[in-house]
Amino acid sequence: QVLLVESGGGLVQAGGSLRLSCAASGSIFRINAMAWYRQAPGKQRELVAAITSGGSTNYADSVKGRFTVSRDNAKNTVYLQMNSLKPEDTAVYYCNGDIQVNRNYEYNYWGQGTQVTVSS
Repeated sequence: QVLLVESGGGLVQAGGSLRLSCAASGSIFRINAMAWYRQAPGKQRELVAAITSGGSTNYADSVKGRFTVSRDNAKNTVYLQMNSLKPEDTAVYYCNGDIQVNRNYEYNYWGQGTQVTVSS
């Protein structure tokens, strides 16, 4: 059993910053790629940022230059630093991870989500 637990969401004014965290716990052999997704009301879930086990990153065009994804492998935690927030960043943010539970099996896991609301 593996759990991903997000934290750090909240209400912030436009132009402000938030830092999301996602901590993985449970029967973890290795954490491979991790990612942040978001889903706004009435919209599909979209990829925001991803980071490989080696630290390579990629971002949605809409957040490039404003958001930074990072990870602390010793803490099994991935972060999303969000700067210059805009009202259109308002969404539920979900952590996602490809996690090996042993040498042979990798599964994809989702966190429960954390609400980010940006007021204008």
